[in-house]
Amino acid sequence: MLGWLARGEVAMALGVVGIVVLLILPVPAFLLDMLLTISITSAVLILMTSILIKKPLEFTSFPTVLLVTTLFRLGLNIASTRLILGHGHEGAHGAGQIIEAFGKLMMGGNFVIGVIVFAILVIVNFVVITKGSGRIAEVAARFTLDSMPGKQMAIDADLSAGLINEDEAKKRRKDLEQESTFFGAMDGASKFVRGDAIAGLIIVAINVIGGILIGVVQHKVPVGQAASTYTTMTIGDGLVSQIPALIISIAAGFLVSKAGVEGSADKALVGQLAMNPVSLGMVSATAGVIAFLPGMPILPFAAISIGAGALAWRRSQQAAEPPPVDIMPAAPAAEEEEPISQSLAIDEIKIELGYGLLPLINDLEGRRLTDQIKALRRTMAADFGFVMPSVRILDNMRLPSQGYCIRIKEMEAGQGEVRLGSLMAMDPRGGQVDLPGENVREPAFGLPATWIAADLREEATFRGYTIVDPATVLTTHLTEILKDNMAELLSYAEVQKLLKELPGDQKKLVEDLVPGVVTATTIQRVLQALLRERVSIRDLPAILEGIGEAAPHTSSITMLVEQVRARLARQLSFAYRGDDGALPIITLSPEWENAFADALIGSGEERQLALAPSRLQEFIRGVRDSFERAALAGESPVLLTGPAIRPYVRSIIERFRGQTPVMSQNEVHPRARLKTVGTI
Repeated sequence: MLGWLARGEVAMALGVVGIVVLLILPVPAFLLDMLLTISITSAVLILMTSILIKKPLEFTSFPTVLLVTTLFRLGLNIASTRLILGHGHEGAHGAGQIIEAFGKLMMGGNFVIGVIVFAILVIVNFVVITKGSGRIAEVAARFTLDSMPGKQMAIDADLSAGLINEDEAKKRRKDLEQESTFFGAMDGASKFVRGDAIAGLIIVAINVIGGILIGVVQHKVPVGQAASTYTTMTIGDGLVSQIPALIISIAAGFLVSKAGVEGSADKALVGQLAMNPVSLGMVSATAGVIAFLPGMPILPFAAISIGAGALAWRRSQQAAEPPPVDIMPAAPAAEEEEPISQSLAIDEIKIELGYGLLPLINDLEGRRLTDQIKALRRTMAADFGFVMPSVRILDNMRLPSQGYCIRIKEMEAGQGEVRLGSLMAMDPRGGQVDLPGENVREPAFGLPATWIAADLREEATFRGYTIVDPATVLTTHLTEILKDNMAELLSYAEVQKLLKELPGDQKKLVEDLVPGVVTATTIQRVLQALLRERVSIRDLPAILEGIGEAAPHTSSITMLVEQVRARLARQLSFAYRGDDGALPIITLSPEWENAFADALIGSGEERQLALAPSRLQEFIRGVRDSFERAALAGESPVLLTGPAIRPYVRSIIERFRGQTPVMSQNEVHPRARLKTVGTI
């Protein structure tokens, strides 16, 4: 049984049940005295906690505490009302000693004085403290909710920039959520105290009028004696309930007014009120002048004047003292100063958002932009073996409200605009969408698109249009930019990390290659060349094996890349296959094969393609015509060439059809099923 009681939730449940019992069953006077003592001392505990905490979020349970204490006081009021009305004819002690003592102490033999003092306490609590703290909580709740997107964006931006880790980001998000929930709850909880004050007034009126009627009519008590006895007990009861309510209201005021102030209340007040010597000097002068006004008591004002003057002199002396001279060299100060080299650091990937797009960072109704970027990093790692650097997200007031800009190494790589609250609809056939909305170009591929209202989603889906939300539009644009810039983003440090993170059984391969056979820089250049053609480098051991085979015979990066691509034949053939499982190809005619082979001049690293401009234009037209016909037939073919000319053909293709893959016969896996869809 004791084990059950030791559990907090069980004790809490029993306490709430006990409060309900107070509302229903009568309570003896001695037990009521004990419960009133608990009410008063718990109010003092709550006040002290509110004063001594450093920030409001340390007391997030305050709204719940306020509800429980208010219900507890109302239960005590009902219990004391039963005793007053039932035993008031026996004398002022009929409702317990605490109520009797409070009544006699505050009334001083005159129940009119007691009524007035009680009314003043209720007004102070209800009109001044409760109303003020409730207004502060209301405004704090509204501004906290309004500022959440910006604060959330700052957290995500710090996380993306690497200034904080994932655990710290989760902690900050939790604190931000608790802050908004706390001030929202405080806004509602302040109504408890207001209702408690109104209920207290009504209970006092009932006790006085009902008590006098019961005492005179039922118990034949003289009217004067009944008025004195019942008023004493009623005012005592009201004071016993209102004083804890007043204390808790003060605690609520301290709590909600501490926003933005660090440290306990005494340190905050002393640090902000008693540190300015000019202000203290004015206080001293004012008190000194008032002390000598005719009829004014000299002693209290003179004491304050002397004390404030002494404190002002002390503060001014402290401000005038020169800072202590450090006899040590200036090295510690130099260590604290931010190195100039910090200003040279650049962000690998940066997204700048216009002010109107800040809700994308904290889209509670859909996928947040940061979540999509996190998923994109995983997808890029799985598809290309490329670990994308962290993305820094920040606002840019110079951008259009709905605009964004994507930067790679601080240089603009793409920009566009999205419409929050709308959806982008695109026709898969490439035509214009036939729905009301804003016609635009999709930023990633330049296809015709239309921003439509969200309520047109079902109709657009029924017509077969592709529907994309604003965050996905931005993420798709980012994806294409990253694919175009993977080679640039694969730094030497990233290559070293990839080599270091290879499985244990592959470590020997790296040790044999680097630096004896090839350098890490050579491996980086080969990997960059593969990524430039959007070839996955996830199978790093096979790539290293290909480099190891070719490196003893050539130092040409071009030849190393061709050797590696041949080792990746299975991967390339699988990556470019069509829906039917076959590899669609467009071949070069023997005439073009011979033309390119004859146009190669030089040897080794200096080998170049010297094709006549007229022939080059003819080749470009042939490529465009062949691939357009294949696209109309629903195919996405690769261009198949001879091994010797593949890199040079690719160098031409990438200038006008950058996403078109070019493969050589050596890169076609023996088990791949080929499907020829055209010839150039």
